[in-house]
Amino acid sequence: MRTRKRVLPFWPVLFPALCLPVTALAQAIPNGTAIDAEVGRIMTRTHAKGMAVAVIDDGKVGYVHAYGIRNAKGDPLTTDTVMYGASLTKTVFAYTVMQLVDQGKLNLNTPVKYDLDKPLPTYGPDPVFPDKFGPYKDLAADPRWEKITPAMCLTHSTGFGNFWFIEPDKKLHIHFEPGTHYSYSGEGFHPAAIRHRTRPQNAGVGARCRRFDKGQLRPAGHHPHKPGMA
Repeated sequence: MRTRKRVLPFWPVLFPALCLPVTALAQAIPNGTAIDAEVGRIMTRTHAKGMAVAVIDDGKVGYVHAYGIRNAKGDPLTTDTVMYGASLTKTVFAYTVMQLVDQGKLNLNTPVKYDLDKPLPTYGPDPVFPDKFGPYKDLAADPRWEKITPAMCLTHSTGFGNFWFIEPDKKLHIHFEPGTHYSYSGEGFHPAAIRHRTRPQNAGVGARCRRFDKGQLRPAGHHPHKPGMA
């Protein structure tokens, strides 16, 4: 049985996905002219101002093109324009986290507090996006932050809202017991990334973690019978 070629679009900015017809994905790859026409229709229908597309077939880039403008001044969008990836980066981050798990450097069900150099509420705002992430001081009086695990961060079950700045009082809150409900949260991914941003890249985990039974990585000083620990 002959395997049909697949098209893997590279998601553009300002547009959730390249919605080529399903039949096109299972048949011949459309040529540049057909792609341009479909993008034109999509941009007209959605009122998108700019869009970039890359068609990748079997690991090879077959077509790359940029359309429209990239800013309010009307500068053209180009194929090397740096775009805001937003939540598209969650997939890449989750894949990276799972590589750390495979390497035995991270346990998905061990609270992140055991992998941080200091308590989460003592971390200041993110140095790159100070107005977006990190008023963790707001959690100082709520010990539930200590239960948050990497798995909760990856599955949107930390208890955080989407972002602190859309809360009525402009503060970061835990709205439910971590791990008990789903609630989409851009804020929730960040605690799992702090360790790798603040600790030197060549710093190992051996000083803070020791191997326990079944080869799992546990934090130094961890008691295997503490509630909530994996």
